[in-house]
Amino acid sequence: MITSLPNLLTLSRILVIPGLVATFFIPGTTADWVALGIFCAAGVTDFLDGYVARLRGEMSMLGRFLDPVADKLLIAAAIVMLIAFGRIDGFTVLAAVIIVCREILVSGLREFLAELHVPVPVSRLAKWKTTLQILAIAFLLSGDAGDMLLPAKEIGTVCLWVAAALTLYTGYDYLRAGLAHIATGSEQDAAQGGPADRNPANKPKPQIYG
Repeated sequence: MITSLPNLLTLSRILVIPGLVATFFIPGTTADWVALGIFCAAGVTDFLDGYVARLRGEMSMLGRFLDPVADKLLIAAAIVMLIAFGRIDGFTVLAAVIIVCREILVSGLREFLAELHVPVPVSRLAKWKTTLQILAIAFLLSGDAGDMLLPAKEIGTVCLWVAAALTLYTGYDYLRAGLAHIATGSEQDAAQGGPADRNPANKPKPQIYG
């Protein structure tokens, strides 16, 4: 149910994106702090939605779908704005491109596997990847305000590269699992002379990283 508390927490990460984008067009360090506050609050909901869902027994298919989508939309929007305003620059843009491209790849594979009724669990490593992405973006969002307190840009850049490395690893594993299902379906088509059995009970369930 979309109006359940866990789903509302997840949806809030999508709803704050326009406000986050707007802060980039406001001059001064106050806007940097507001952007950081919005993003950190959204990051907290990434932990709370799953916790509240388990606590209240309100886990749902909608929640499983919305959670990674909300993460990807928020992170992609923040990365695009950080690049546009020069807070991610130089060679570090490559790390950002890796992250965004992987998220697009994962979204396509997720849609494909959903048609095959293949579950897509989120691994612990993928959660660490998301956590590092959030940390990196948070430091970079702090801008000049953060740099007055500590080397925020340097810390954010290091975290972004580590996140990009984890992104490549989990993305490769995700792609490998998706290709395994494609190969399995093709073999079944060839053996049966028709469309392969799409019943998930008859298919292997590899570990897939979200």
